[in-house]
Amino acid sequence: MLTTLTWDLWEVAAEGATRAAFHALGAATRGEARVPLDREERFSRAFYGRGAVQLDFLCSMGDRIPGTSGAAIAEQVFGRVPETLVGLRTRRRYPIIAARMPYTFFRIPSVLRSTAADTHQWWRCQIASVPDLDHTAAVRLFSEATARFRRNVALQATTLFCVVQPIYNVLEKLTAGVGVGDMTSLASGYGSVPETAVVADLWRASRGEMDISEVVDRNGFHGPHEGELSSRVWREDATALHRLVAEYAVMDEERNPLAREAALRDRRLELERDILAALPPVRRPLARRVLHTASTVIPLRGMAKESFLQASDTIRAATRRVGDLLASDGTIATSDDVFFLTESEIADRRPDDIRGLIERRRERYAYYRSIELPTHWQGDPVPIVAAAESRAADSVNGVGVSPGVVEGFARVVTDPDFDYVEPGEILVAAATDPSWSSIMFISAALVVDIGGALSHAAIVARELAVPCVVNTITGTRSIRTGDRCRVDGTTGIVTVLERAASSS
Repeated sequence: MLTTLTWDLWEVAAEGATRAAFHALGAATRGEARVPLDREERFSRAFYGRGAVQLDFLCSMGDRIPGTSGAAIAEQVFGRVPETLVGLRTRRRYPIIAARMPYTFFRIPSVLRSTAADTHQWWRCQIASVPDLDHTAAVRLFSEATARFRRNVALQATTLFCVVQPIYNVLEKLTAGVGVGDMTSLASGYGSVPETAVVADLWRASRGEMDISEVVDRNGFHGPHEGELSSRVWREDATALHRLVAEYAVMDEERNPLAREAALRDRRLELERDILAALPPVRRPLARRVLHTASTVIPLRGMAKESFLQASDTIRAATRRVGDLLASDGTIATSDDVFFLTESEIADRRPDDIRGLIERRRERYAYYRSIELPTHWQGDPVPIVAAAESRAADSVNGVGVSPGVVEGFARVVTDPDFDYVEPGEILVAAATDPSWSSIMFISAALVVDIGGALSHAAIVARELAVPCVVNTITGTRSIRTGDRCRVDGTTGIVTVLERAASSS
């Protein structure tokens, strides 16, 4: 569920970023790169307080790009190809793509690294200044952070669609062509993924090599449900980190994430050598270059995500400061009411009857929280009636994105609160965000309702060597906490071996 402010910022940012990325690639025209004023013409829409993406636009872009397709983009990013998707391949944009794509592909990594370093320093500086800001300065920071957030989201989309996704396509074709190894193994072991760096910091803290305050200083923009601006991240409440450090402390040294990372890297390098050996000598130089390029650009997706999360957290801090000030002078009832205003209502003109408006929006928010939606639909979504949902299936099928087979007891996490998650459990979730990496590390496996091979859950699970199945669609409804399950991260099959005593 998203508050008013969160969706107001994300709607334009996500829509504009994706359109800008395809324009940078050459697939979208200048007109298609602009965000339509009419919301009915946008592919990013809100239903019952939840953001959704219409795949038609994305797939039409993919069908214009050589070497990939709309179906490939849908499967890699979202984990499924719509049954009604009709591919309309066209070469009309090929000349423009041929000119723009190489430039964008080779330029973006350096731009991203520079932006990431700058944003990190900016985030630390601005967060420290927030408690002393007056209303005017807080609103100014809110606007500055919003502008940076949109730029960084655009950079993330360009990195995904113009850099990571194309090289992933090439790797997929390379492994399929030589018949050596599997893509899930080849797409891991790169290291330098920001989310796994969080795990490494927590591990060091559990060994007394780092103070928990330093972990917060470096990673405090993460936290449960961090995509929602009204949430409390670790810099505001580090309680969860103290529990995680305690859990890490009792783990054997053989679980050291740095050792895991090294083992994954060695396995990937061995697989790369096998692939090169299976190729004719004349094809090896190009394949070697592709593998090297992949090792430098695939980790960039996490770096891009970290940059826009830091900008988002600065929006959070500035907004909360505005809320504190408005609540103190009686303009709004509580400081968190500010998250039920829009960007313009915070930065420009306050609405008339601001308290009544917020109250109505809160009532609608509470109503939406009582509704459950399917993971995909055509037309308008039909809310799910939980009692009517079948739970008798002995297995659920998804997409295997991180190899390995494990058995264990399931823990269904419908809210990003990890207080009840125990080490060695199989996490079952509707979706994940970067803060999940800290709890994924102590889990046996991960099962997610949505996502594809390039989704957040897939990338982090591979780097942590945690078996993972995504795009199960009904995993959180078919599996119950306490069910004993087998997860196969290669085949994508999750088998319920034994139902929990309280399961129906």
